[in-house]
Amino acid sequence: MSKSVEIIRDRAGNQPIQLALILGSGLGHLAYAVEGVAIPYADLPGFPHVSVSGHNPSLHVGTLEGVRVAVLGAREHYYEKGNPAAMRVALETLKALGVSSVIATNAAGSLRADIRPGDLMLLSDHINFSGLNPLIGEPTDTRFVPMTDAHNPAMRVALQAAAKTEGVALPEGVYAWYSGPSFETPAEIRAIKILGGDAVGMSTVPEVILARFLGLKVAAISTITNMAAGLSDEKISHEHTKAMAPLGAAKLEKILRCYLRAMS
Repeated sequence: MSKSVEIIRDRAGNQPIQLALILGSGLGHLAYAVEGVAIPYADLPGFPHVSVSGHNPSLHVGTLEGVRVAVLGAREHYYEKGNPAAMRVALETLKALGVSSVIATNAAGSLRADIRPGDLMLLSDHINFSGLNPLIGEPTDTRFVPMTDAHNPAMRVALQAAAKTEGVALPEGVYAWYSGPSFETPAEIRAIKILGGDAVGMSTVPEVILARFLGLKVAAISTITNMAAGLSDEKISHEHTKAMAPLGAAKLEKILRCYLRAMS
């Protein structure tokens, strides 16, 4: 981690970074809005290997709407190598660079008729449907992380205010993490719905757990790319996810920019 911190400071400067963004499928273009430098993950020891198309495996550090940010243009998912803690070094590095808050984004399938493809959903909570945890193997008692209000209430209020200012609907809901890479069956979707899930996806929950473990505040927003299995006639695929993600990405960018302006 220390080597990655040194490389980032050498290329991007020593100024503290206020906020980090983690971008999901089809959303990597947002990283290019940052005025600063882009550092490939391959140059940063311990940063994830990303094998999913539609992601931008670079760290972008600079200013966006007057706020110094770090944008992770891609994440490594559990289903790529079977490592739920794949993003740990990246998040530890960001904390060392001064980050105190993280906003994660993802592409997800909706379980609610009132949240459709192209819409956004602010995570109010999550269900770890996979049962996996990035803190398994952590030897200290810090592994016992409380997850009440894991999705920071103050950040959610600020994101809702930004959405209202921009005239973008931002319903809140519960996100269920499914390990992937296969999509869920209709029976699994019915089970998740019974458990209280409003959207389902293959990421984000490990990062929320790691962020809380590291003492970082975190919020997350889903871009809805499809209705979950059994809830519509659409054919679910990764190509469909990538094609649909831009529909919500423009709305998400408006919210994030407004949120940042309020910070600056």
